[in-house]
Amino acid sequence: MVDETHKFDLSLVTPDGPAFEGEVEMIVVPGAAGEIGVLARHAPLIATLQAGSTRVYLNRDTNDVREYATGAGFFKVEEDRAIALVDDAVLAAEVDDARAQQQLEEAQAELAKVEAGESTADRWQLEQRILHAENQLRVAGRAG
Repeated sequence: MVDETHKFDLSLVTPDGPAFEGEVEMIVVPGAAGEIGVLARHAPLIATLQAGSTRVYLNRDTNDVREYATGAGFFKVEEDRAIALVDDAVLAAEVDDARAQQQLEEAQAELAKVEAGESTADRWQLEQRILHAENQLRVAGRAG
């Protein structure tokens, strides 16, 4: 019997365009209720994503994994195709510390305004931006 590894098509898409497109063996995304792992031939699924680590497994045997710090979004699986629509996706190796720190500080300042009644910005979106900025630093291994 031939050991056959099944792959499926994946698109990891941000408002700026695709962060990743191609065939993968597995993806693990940060679902709102916990991590969701998907292999080929997974049952259809739609889920909400929170800011976190998205791991794209190109080849599990050789441990060829790309890790992204991703923002909030949505995830859909149908037949042998998965689509993750997220507000941002940064390859862990390419995290810009200064950019992530600036995003964190801006979101924290806006959240403080919301709490003081000085802004009507969406609290959940601000909290997700804070989590995403913190996550970029964590995924890149530059935060505690």
